[in-house]
Amino acid sequence: MSTSPVRAAVSRHPGRKLHLEELHLAGPGPGEVRVRIAAAAICGSDLAYIDGEWESPRPAVFGHEAAGVIEAVGSGVAGVGIGDRVVVTLVRRCASCRHCVRGDPVACEGEFSLDRNTPLTDLSGAAVHHGLGVAGFASAVVVHGSQTVRIGAGIDLEVAALLSCGVLTGVGAVLNTARVEPGSHVVVLGCGGVGLNVVQGARLAGAATVTAFDPDRRKRAAALRLGAGRAVTSGEDPAAGVSEATGGEMADYVFVATSSVAAVETAFGLLAPMGALVLVGMPPTGSTAPLDVGNVAALNQRVLGSKMGSCRPADDIPRLADLYNRGQLELDGLVTGRYPLEGINEALDSARCGEGVRNLVVMEEDLVA
Repeated sequence: MSTSPVRAAVSRHPGRKLHLEELHLAGPGPGEVRVRIAAAAICGSDLAYIDGEWESPRPAVFGHEAAGVIEAVGSGVAGVGIGDRVVVTLVRRCASCRHCVRGDPVACEGEFSLDRNTPLTDLSGAAVHHGLGVAGFASAVVVHGSQTVRIGAGIDLEVAALLSCGVLTGVGAVLNTARVEPGSHVVVLGCGGVGLNVVQGARLAGAATVTAFDPDRRKRAAALRLGAGRAVTSGEDPAAGVSEATGGEMADYVFVATSSVAAVETAFGLLAPMGALVLVGMPPTGSTAPLDVGNVAALNQRVLGSKMGSCRPADDIPRLADLYNRGQLELDGLVTGRYPLEGINEALDSARCGEGVRNLVVMEEDLVA
């Protein structure tokens, strides 16, 4: 199979700097496409893999929140073609397993050639792991066709990249996983890139109150700007803050949008009877939290997991792009730093320190608009 050179940020050891290298990228096989990447955002999941909190083979190219332009198409690909502007996600859809048939591609059980054979090799011919099934910290990627969703010209590719994970996960947790009803009381624990989009989702759902918790004053300010009615610091009593915001009724939905296990423990004390705790953040592998089973049963409460906002990318991404174009969904204000690929380590350090909501690695300036 023919290959072409790509520039990529390679992780060779957990917790260390990424190396800019030239790699070989195989051409797209059946059902696959090659996308020239315009921009990729840095997500907490990328950091968890790079820093070794979650296990992954090395060397690897990570990055999964990306957008670009399709430049090659393998056989059997439908719905997208060469020249299409697309958002690239980590969600693959085989279309035939029981989950895909039900319309739940985030739980797809299908087998893909890309799961067995990475399209990336270094100059010596050694395999480089296809991180998160995207490997988006690179000038180009090869992914399954179902991982791409075509978008219109009304949205720049650098902000469109946010739709592939952070926005999709946060808004989706509200609208798809929890299905928050108008008039509900919503609490959001953690106001990073995903948590702020939970806030946006709660606003879109018509929540009566949205109370956001985060220790960082800048993120609390962003939560208020994006739809929260109250933003509470970690120094305040969470239960008292929620009680005051809801008139003593407490929360119908508590979204834990942080990897902190302590936040999960806090969340149970904020729930009203019949309330739902929605786990959106991903803690390190093996993390556990105590659960008062009798209390949860007696109060008819629920615990819901939310992977990627229970999304259906082919439906949800165009819907989110339309909300952005109509001025109902904020994207531009979520971008707090733009870096070239050569500056990716600086971008990662900034994200680790919590300095911004979403840092973007811009690969191709001429593709962004």
